Formats: sequence, C-alpha cells, structure tokens
Amino acid sequence: MSILRGEDVPATPWKNGMGRTRELAIHPAGADLRNFTWRVSVAEVDRAAPFSAFPGVDRQIALLDGEGFLMRFDDGREHALLAPFVPFAFPGEAAVDATLAGGPTRDFNLMLRRGSATGSIEAWRAGAHALEGIVLVHAARGEAMTPEGLLRPGDTWQVPAAFARDRLTLHGDAILLAVHITTDV
Repeated sequence: MSILRGEDVPATPWKNGMGRTRELAIHPAGADLRNFTWRVSVAEVDRAAPFSAFPGVDRQIALLDGEGFLMRFDDGREHALLAPFVPFAFPGEAAVDATLAGGPTRDFNLMLRRGSATGSIEAWRAGAHALEGIVLVHAARGEAMTPEGLLRPGDTWQVPAAFARDRLTLHGDAILLAVHITTDV
C-alpha cells in the first residue's frame, strides 16, 4: 500500500535550521536535498524566519493550517500567503523572509529541480478528478477514499502507475492537494 500516514512522518530541521519539515516524497528514491529531481514536504512555521535557499529549484507553496504569513523577497516584492490551499510559485534561490500573520502555520511544499522536472499543485474539492499525471495526493481537509484505502487529514497517497487511468471522487468538504509532475529526464 502506498499511503503514508501523517503521524508516521518524522519532523526534521529545515536546511537552514530555522524550522521543521516533514518530507512526504522525494525523487529519485534515496536522494537528498542536494540531488533530488523533485520533493514534496509539509513545513511547520512557528516564528518569523528566512526560508532555506534552494538555487536552481522552482518552488510552490500552499497554506494548510493557521493564519499564514507574509513573504518578503530580497527584490522588494511581498506575497501574503493567507488563503488556504492556494499555491504560490517562486524561485528557490530567492531570499525570502517570512513573518507570521498570527500563530503557527503549516504549509505544503513542492520543489522541482529546474531543467529536470515541471509540475503543479492543484486543490481538489468535491467531484471526480483524473489521476493521470498525478504523483501524489495529500489530504488537506476531510477524508477521501482511494483504491488503496482511506486518507485522513495529513495522510498522503503516492499514486501507483496502475491507477493512472482512474479517477478519484471526493465528497462533502474534503480537499486534497494533488501534485502533478513531469520529469524532463
């Protein structure tokens, strides 16, 4: 079974040591922060802190829980990450400082090695959704039944190739974050 239970994922320090992350998936298997093609994680932010730098990596982030934070970029731009489940893309080499809008937050992260992979995060709500091209889905809110079992909030299903032509149907207020990835290699 390819369901990863949220409570089974250990927290590890950010690359810069200023926060915690829970790695949900990394490709290729056995890769680390220096040599991944793509990586998906959940970060826990409980204080103002700079983001870790990832030169040559395209990043996408979506708020999961909490009031969010203000992202200040080194070039003067700002982005308020306040709306849950709305992805925001930015370059990994950008210097970013985050200031909390309220208390602690959790956010969903997709990192793609530029020139090796492209991808996106989509928020899926009630209805049927095609699994073609989807690498994994993360239960952001509510429960969802996959062909391999029930997802509860915080759980992640790494979609096996055998289900690529299937559809996943969501009911009620369930929200899944679906990650689509195409590797260029």
